[in-house]
Amino acid sequence: MLNLFIVATPIGNLGDITFRAVETLKEADFILCEDTRKTKVLLNKYEIVKPLKAYHQQSNEGQIQKILESMREVEKVALVTDAGTPGISDPGNLLIERALDFFKDNIKITPIPGANALSALVSVAGINMTRFTFMGFPPNKKGREKFFREVLVSPYPTMYYESPYRLMKNLDLIEALFEELGVSKRVILGRELTKIFEEIKRGSIADIKKHYQENPDKIKGEIVVLIY
Repeated sequence: MLNLFIVATPIGNLGDITFRAVETLKEADFILCEDTRKTKVLLNKYEIVKPLKAYHQQSNEGQIQKILESMREVEKVALVTDAGTPGISDPGNLLIERALDFFKDNIKITPIPGANALSALVSVAGINMTRFTFMGFPPNKKGREKFFREVLVSPYPTMYYESPYRLMKNLDLIEALFEELGVSKRVILGRELTKIFEEIKRGSIADIKKHYQENPDKIKGEIVVLIY
């Protein structure tokens, strides 16, 4: 039986990996990863030497089939993402779906939990997060306004991942929708969580916009937004 381990990796600080994750990666026959260069940085830190195979958003069905065929020849495979937990806003669950169909009852899938930007911001939000909605990444163009309308009318705190290249444009859209919908909500924005330049900003949409208008050099890195 094949053992497929879904391994969470650090979202910035390499010290955030779990002991169990390190041991799992050491025992894997090979590791599936988004970017082999980024994964090698982590593996080198913990003196892990394993074959790496690329699996990412652009992997087509033919490439996935080759990965599944190679998995049939081994006993233990680990899947990692560049940072955080596979399956959250990345193609991890697609591979799991294909693997379940390919191996039927001859596969065991085990989560190796750990760091995640979503849960990191939830843990420091300081508001009631008993229920919340996660929306992933906003669409780049088509469907963008619909996406943010759903965010703003949600009865629960709503979170999404944001690109530094679209942050200001999307904040402008949110501000305009605030006025149109007559809503007043606050924002918690986490940037570069666990990294050297970690930043958590809280305030109104105007406060957040003003901060980045005055500090455009800070619009970089991974961003998580919470609107409530």
